[in-house]
Amino acid sequence: MRVFVTGASGWIGSAVVPELIGAGHQVIGLARSDASAAALTEAGAQVHRGTLDDLDSLRSAAAASDGVIHLAFKHDIAFSGDFQGAADADRRAVETFGDALAGSDRPFLIASGTLGVAPGRVATERDGHGVPDPAVAAMAGAGPMTRQATAELVLSLASRGVRSSVVRLPPTNHGDGDNGFMATIVGIARDKGVSGYIGDGSNRWPAVHRLDSAHLFRLALENAPAGSTLHAVADEGVPIRDIAEVIGRHLDLPVVAVSPEDAAGHFTWLAHFLAVDSPASSTLTRELLGWHPTHPGLIDDLDKGHYFHNPSA
Repeated sequence: MRVFVTGASGWIGSAVVPELIGAGHQVIGLARSDASAAALTEAGAQVHRGTLDDLDSLRSAAAASDGVIHLAFKHDIAFSGDFQGAADADRRAVETFGDALAGSDRPFLIASGTLGVAPGRVATERDGHGVPDPAVAAMAGAGPMTRQATAELVLSLASRGVRSSVVRLPPTNHGDGDNGFMATIVGIARDKGVSGYIGDGSNRWPAVHRLDSAHLFRLALENAPAGSTLHAVADEGVPIRDIAEVIGRHLDLPVVAVSPEDAAGHFTWLAHFLAVDSPASSTLTRELLGWHPTHPGLIDDLDKGHYFHNPSA
């Protein structure tokens, strides 16, 4: 297939691109900078210059493709205080792709998330659809709820002749080079001089190695039925205390409980996410597509040591 990929030079996209090329697909990656364009060229992909705001450009690229994988999100403005603006831009891009692919039966995949889909219990691919629970909506906020509505829009495109799928990713897609949640937690431990967890640390996060999630994106592109919700989950739920203990061991720091009242002061913006108990299953995804993660789980990957090599992490 000729596949148009947004976010192709990002953390997930830079694993998806070689996965696709290795399977014989032709990749055209969206690049908004010279550095992204160079990375895509080096990876063997073609370059389509533009941004998520260039809707006409997105439309033409999608129309000329055999399928679209949408991984880009304006994380820069989202984490600087305008999550709603980032979510709105994402919605416009998805609407543009949907219009371009309507009636074609071509695949269209987007990345979503498992965090908060069914707090306090193991979420499945069947959860998180329809009218959101008011408590969950209040906890998440307007921007994240816009993203959830966008994911539901993608699934609805199945009725318009698009082979659409939503791939829900865990809060951590770990691996060597990760600068996301795990690297942030390590950095906080270094800064505070302790490796902390909130409360009793029994709340759970699902996880997946980014190479395993990249493999799932390829399988979904090739075979997922229209309207599929998929979970890229390898570890169903890793207790946050277990994560803190590995970090403490590698950094030779005490492992301590942080009270919920003090969490915001200790973990800053990460406290809200770190407090959520949000395990997730991928049983239905594995049965549907024959996806079987083969790379290290989160604890084993942390124990490899690469998260601790960069003193500035």
